[in-house]
Amino acid sequence: MSSQKPVDLVPYQEELDNLLQSLRKSPSQSSWATVETTCQEIANHLRVRNPSVDHHTILGKTDLPQTLTSLLSLALDGVHIPSDEKTSAINEILRVGANFCMDHDDNRAVLLEAQFPQVIVSLLEGYVENIPTPFDEKPIPLSTSHLKVVRTSIGVLLNASLNFSSVKARLNSLECGLTLIKLSCAIFPPTAWNSHQEEPGFVEEWSLRSGISNWIWRTVSTLKDSQDESLHILSSDVLPWITSPLLKFCSPQPPATSPYTESNPDFLDLLIQGDYDFLEESCSLFESLALDLEDFRRELARKTCPAGTDKPILCLEAVLQFIEHGSNPPIWSSPIYDDSERHAKEKGFAMCKAAMIKAVVEVFGEEKNDEVLWIAGDANQPGGPFVETMVRWIQDHVKSATSAKDKSAEARDDMTICASLALGNVARRPEIATTLLSPPYSIAPALASPEFLAPSVDLKLKHGILGLLKHLVQFSKLSPVISKTLAEQNLLPKLAASGVWDERTEAMANIVQLNAIGVAKHLCNGNLEHTFALTLQSDNDTPTGFSQIIALIKRSESVSARSEGSRVVVNVVKSLWQVDREAKEPEQRQKKRDAAVALVLTRECAGILASLISRSNKYPILVNEGIVANTLLSTHKLGAQLVLKALTAPVNGASSTEILQSESSVSSNSASPTLPTPSTVNDGLPVPRHALDMLLYALKNVDNPVNFPLEVRVNVCTFFMQLQKVASPESLVRIKEAILPVAEQVIEESQGVAAEAKLNSASTLLVESFKSS
Repeated sequence: MSSQKPVDLVPYQEELDNLLQSLRKSPSQSSWATVETTCQEIANHLRVRNPSVDHHTILGKTDLPQTLTSLLSLALDGVHIPSDEKTSAINEILRVGANFCMDHDDNRAVLLEAQFPQVIVSLLEGYVENIPTPFDEKPIPLSTSHLKVVRTSIGVLLNASLNFSSVKARLNSLECGLTLIKLSCAIFPPTAWNSHQEEPGFVEEWSLRSGISNWIWRTVSTLKDSQDESLHILSSDVLPWITSPLLKFCSPQPPATSPYTESNPDFLDLLIQGDYDFLEESCSLFESLALDLEDFRRELARKTCPAGTDKPILCLEAVLQFIEHGSNPPIWSSPIYDDSERHAKEKGFAMCKAAMIKAVVEVFGEEKNDEVLWIAGDANQPGGPFVETMVRWIQDHVKSATSAKDKSAEARDDMTICASLALGNVARRPEIATTLLSPPYSIAPALASPEFLAPSVDLKLKHGILGLLKHLVQFSKLSPVISKTLAEQNLLPKLAASGVWDERTEAMANIVQLNAIGVAKHLCNGNLEHTFALTLQSDNDTPTGFSQIIALIKRSESVSARSEGSRVVVNVVKSLWQVDREAKEPEQRQKKRDAAVALVLTRECAGILASLISRSNKYPILVNEGIVANTLLSTHKLGAQLVLKALTAPVNGASSTEILQSESSVSSNSASPTLPTPSTVNDGLPVPRHALDMLLYALKNVDNPVNFPLEVRVNVCTFFMQLQKVASPESLVRIKEAILPVAEQVIEESQGVAAEAKLNSASTLLVESFKSS
């Protein structure tokens, strides 16, 4: 039996050309019917590739692309939505286009050149124009034939753009993504099918609507997949369209029953999956756009959307409602799903909320939103409704967790994380921080509660709470309310007992530890009560926060943790030596100060301060903090000895040869350490081996990675002058040999320079004091 001869499609294409010419001269319904059958024949053969004849390539070299474009334009006849009589013919024209470019880049290119995708976008925009404004969230009424036109149109765009950048770029320039999402909202509004299940033809119509929504999101995903990361296919104009449907997943929701549960479970699954896909895709858009686009972040706090009532609401308000009240649709409990399928959907729903939380945090982090997110003037609701909501979420978490009736707080950690991160982002001014810690909010007791600081609390929740605390306490020197309120809550001892500075290996733990260190650093800055709370042992057996931070600095491989932890030591020293230092201090207070000072006068603390100086050659502010703290320590005789020994201790990470050389010199004569020659890196810049090197580099200020301000260089001189007041001349011999040439050079270079008069004076005094000693 002979094989069937392959069909030649070129005559069909030629027939379409003839039909086009005929229709241009004399349009007739019979001609359009012939167009329909001819296109159907071509489309059917292109749908499946023939192993012996490459119909796609053959037709790609004909006039078919331009013929299809011309026929489609002629069928529309100047209008955007076709007449009912022509929908069948148009659908077949579109089918040819969709199958013609399937997996064929050359045909995609010729279709684009013929402007076929562009005409399709115009066709879809016509359907969009029929969507009511404002959109009433009801499915736009379309006949089956029109739904097929829309579906096939989207099929063309999907096939044409898949892995083909030229088509993607053209469609994106036409804002096709927004057009498609509007269509998805109008044709398949999430959960709307529940209200139409008893209508005639429901299965056919809603199968089409569901399919359209599915293809739309696949196309949008394809358009987003661009090699140009700076290209964004959507703007804030999409906000109302993807925000309003979120409220459909809040109470009241449709019941868990459907007439198709038993009669057509696959169809019911199709509808439920359509709702789920819309939710998942829209939440993903929220997250990505909030992360990438300032315009989106700004407009999310300003634009409104329909809310099923006469009055629209702000999109951000709708998002917060979804985060708080959104729940798994009851229909997911349908027997058509087993436990694993149901669990997968519930997990996906939680991930959608997590995406929305990230978007909210980004919105609160946008400085240009301050005027919208923080509204002053209302004594009963300071900051406005958004701030009140965030505060309530934090306080409700504590109330629920401590209530005998409600132990569900753990399930809403997400809300508290959202609220704490959001408030942390918006607390950019001291008056805002003060307001949050003052009535009517007074959130300090909640933030310092065991529900947030107990060792068993999830790290992500601690991260949010400690991040908020760190933002609040950075203004503690400017607002007495902040320091006083948190001292009343014994915050630092509670942090010490929280386990936050325990040895952890998780990446998240490093961030949490840094936040907690930041809290301690700011609270101990010029505040003696908080310094006592950090350094002195409380009633329990928990190691002090200060000792825990010291241990963390010693073991941590994180430069940030070591540097920020060292700044805690700096602030503790400054507070103990400078704050409220009176000749006749109350006995109890003096005992506390003496006890805390004794804890600081150790080799560990001196070494930490020296390391802060030596490793911060790119950060003058850190070098300066180390210098100031060392200067204060050097006013104490024991402190001066400790500082002197730490000055030449090798930097962490120095080569073994340098370390041995330095250790050998110190051990052979601890009173007069030798000073090895500084090393350099490939770019010729000196690398400090120890704090003394760094102090010399800073004073000289030549060939440094950064320029050291005049104040830092003056403080170097002050430090060495203070050191020699207490240390013995014998112990300073080698130090003196290293410093004098540098100081003399600075004197020479700053002589007569008005801007460097203070430096000249300080270095002159230093040289004179060394020479006279």
